[in-house]
Amino acid sequence: MEELIITPEVKEYDLYINGEWIKASSGKTENVISPIDEDIVGIVQMGDEHEANLALSAAEKAQKSWKKLPSIERANIMRKFAAEIRAHKPYLSKLLTREQGKLLSVAEMEVEVTATFIEYACDWARHIEGDIMPSQNANEQIWINKIPRGVIVAITAWNFPLALAGRKIGPALVAGNAIVVKPTQETPLATLELGYIAEKVGIPAGLINIVTGKGRVLGNALVASPITKMVTMTGSTPAGQQIFKTASEHLAHVQLELGGKAPSIVFADADIDLAVESTFHSRFDNCGQVCTCNERMYVHEDIYEEFMERFMEKVKAIKVGNPMEASTTMGPKVNASEIKNMEHLVAKSREEGATIAFGGGKPQGIGFEKGFWFEPTVITDVTQDMTVVHEEAFGPILPVLKFKTFDEVITNANDCEFGLAAMVFTKDINTIMKCNDELEFGEIYVNRGHGEQHQGFHNGYKLSGTGGEDGKYGFEQYMEKKTFYVKY
Repeated sequence: MEELIITPEVKEYDLYINGEWIKASSGKTENVISPIDEDIVGIVQMGDEHEANLALSAAEKAQKSWKKLPSIERANIMRKFAAEIRAHKPYLSKLLTREQGKLLSVAEMEVEVTATFIEYACDWARHIEGDIMPSQNANEQIWINKIPRGVIVAITAWNFPLALAGRKIGPALVAGNAIVVKPTQETPLATLELGYIAEKVGIPAGLINIVTGKGRVLGNALVASPITKMVTMTGSTPAGQQIFKTASEHLAHVQLELGGKAPSIVFADADIDLAVESTFHSRFDNCGQVCTCNERMYVHEDIYEEFMERFMEKVKAIKVGNPMEASTTMGPKVNASEIKNMEHLVAKSREEGATIAFGGGKPQGIGFEKGFWFEPTVITDVTQDMTVVHEEAFGPILPVLKFKTFDEVITNANDCEFGLAAMVFTKDINTIMKCNDELEFGEIYVNRGHGEQHQGFHNGYKLSGTGGEDGKYGFEQYMEKKTFYVKY
């Protein structure tokens, strides 16, 4: 097995299928480019329908034996997997930073979260519980048992590629399934390293398969196959809609975590220091590339001036630069396409009459000649009908709007095709409860910034997704129910 050691050479990764590393039959590869300096940081295979079928067939065969193991034995094996991921944190963190551009400290956190996602799933091994209920017939009981679905296809996004893989691999395998993971082409490298770790800890061949290739070719083949019993995908809403349509042909269960346009609502009685700190991090952490990020901020007119003065001090103190350096507080965007979207939103905001209060373009100077950089950007004099209020930025751009009344801000917050997350800052329990009743979002953070926990339920409304992840409700997505009518 290849050791996980840091080398200056560009590493070429094969496809991990049935416990073996193989090359794509097409002979095609693709370079993985670092958003920091546009250097090649890895080379991956471009799998197609052939490799999709190989991976699915391997998973289908391996799952037949795996599901027969007691769940606690499956969990014991997966705990070793999580521990080995944690043991390779220094290597995986640097690799994540190079391929994705996030701060090294954030990458280190991501590796830890990957391990804890898996460990949390392992905790459910003793809690896979069904039901026994009385029948309306004499001498009969009704048993409802929870069983694994079979083969899971996991498609992950580029913002937290390793954590998203762990979030899906953990519950899938502990519940008794096998999995085929397709990481995004922008950031596949750290996820591919999980194949080496799976080998090292002795996860049976075929239970975890990791394949790379284009979504419309490899991804479509994985989703369209009748072998696939569930698709769990994190990514854009258009991609999720296409997956939903494709999976409907054979009625696979679909779990989608898609786009967001989270409003942050700061009421007049809010703790301003807390609200400033929380909304600031919830916009600019990971260069704004978080689905639950503060995408549009509504501040009550009575505290607007004071709030914005403090908020802008923090924005102006952001140091954009090399994410490997400890003094850097914001790294690059992930690719050139994302920069074009930032430029589009800034240009539309100017055109529609908003003010670019800070930032609005690419930083200049030494270190920014190459790479995909954008300044932290705050847009004011914004009205509800402007493009930047409705189109997902997924980057360091924040429109700020004033509001007067509760009804006004709730109406504007709900005026959105997405429904993933919202943030509320107030000391009034009545306001909190009214927000809980009226905000149309699957996650609401009260007096804190974004960031879900493993035992919660990460669930979006509207075009933000279906199914949900995490906690007991997320774990149950990976199981099917079977009902027995037992006459005795």
